[in-house]
Amino acid sequence: MEYSSCMDGPSYPAARIVAERLSARAAASTVYANTQDVTRPDVATIEKIITTAFWASLRREEGRGPKISIAFLSPEQSARPVQLNPRVPLDANLLARLAPAVEKPGIHIGVWSYDGQLCAWGITRMIPKWCFILEVIGPGFLVVKYRRDDASTKFANIAVLEGSQVKFIEQQPSGMSELPPALSSLWTFYSSAGRSDSDNILVKIAIAMRAHGRGGSLLIVPKGSHEWRASIVQPIAHSLVAPFPDIVTFLQRNADSDDVSPLTLQSAVDALAGLTSVDGATIISDRFEPLAFGAKILTRDAAHRVDQVLLTEPIEGISDLVVDPALLGGTRHLSAAQFSLDQRNSIALVASQDGQFTIFAWSPLKNMVHAYRLDALLI
Repeated sequence: MEYSSCMDGPSYPAARIVAERLSARAAASTVYANTQDVTRPDVATIEKIITTAFWASLRREEGRGPKISIAFLSPEQSARPVQLNPRVPLDANLLARLAPAVEKPGIHIGVWSYDGQLCAWGITRMIPKWCFILEVIGPGFLVVKYRRDDASTKFANIAVLEGSQVKFIEQQPSGMSELPPALSSLWTFYSSAGRSDSDNILVKIAIAMRAHGRGGSLLIVPKGSHEWRASIVQPIAHSLVAPFPDIVTFLQRNADSDDVSPLTLQSAVDALAGLTSVDGATIISDRFEPLAFGAKILTRDAAHRVDQVLLTEPIEGISDLVVDPALLGGTRHLSAAQFSLDQRNSIALVASQDGQFTIFAWSPLKNMVHAYRLDALLI
């Protein structure tokens, strides 16, 4: 095992790579120069936090692997934190023991440097914007994030670490330049500082589809169109009759009043995502109106089966590839790619049981189906 002189335990080489890249990015950014709320961690601090979290991720407490979120901030930078007395030096065993207390989303172990030593000082729910966050997803699986301007939106992912592999989210993804209108708000959410909840509905749906872990397909078709029925086995297993307590209700109320609880939207999103867990595809309009679920996709023209798709992943160093859609997953991916070929004004979202998330859309520029692999953004 390799040891580092700046740490008390075994090193994790990927941590140094990430720490140096993040520090260089932060130095070139105007974000930290324009905010009084957060302190930027230096290279040694980032490396120490990532390394400690990595080794903690490999431990098991009562037969379970830890899921942890760590935020670098002082107690004074938080609101109503729970503080340990005394605070405890940061190490892997400590993180593994504290993990059950911070397993739920939105709860973080607060870490700060005291006299040159990193310590866990307590637990917090409130963190400032641009705060450095490290989340342990599974054994050797870590994600570096920061909090956006809007506290109600998902944290922005910066880098994903899986063992020795490091993926940095591409900041200016050229492959996303021709996104269809139905996907524009999703990518804008990740390439900017975040937008309002109504603009991020597709993001919330994608996250909820991944969260149920059963895999699923969601087809988004133009409002008022019936052409998509030609690509669905008839009769449809479960058609839906309006009104349905759905996302449209939230949008209408939000247009009439500023006093709308975000929980209303989340419950509607979760209900829609739940439909996608049923075998077959769920179908909604591009105004988020549920139309059917449990639907079976068929090839509109047997002579025109999809045999290639253009694959884009917004990760630095990964180029677009033309691949067989069968290589992206099982029959669910192949059916979604076929639907996007046959219904060129529609898009298809596919969540795999293993957490991969792919969106299929027709590309007029490339004259083929374009597959966007976005799971690195949704973790």
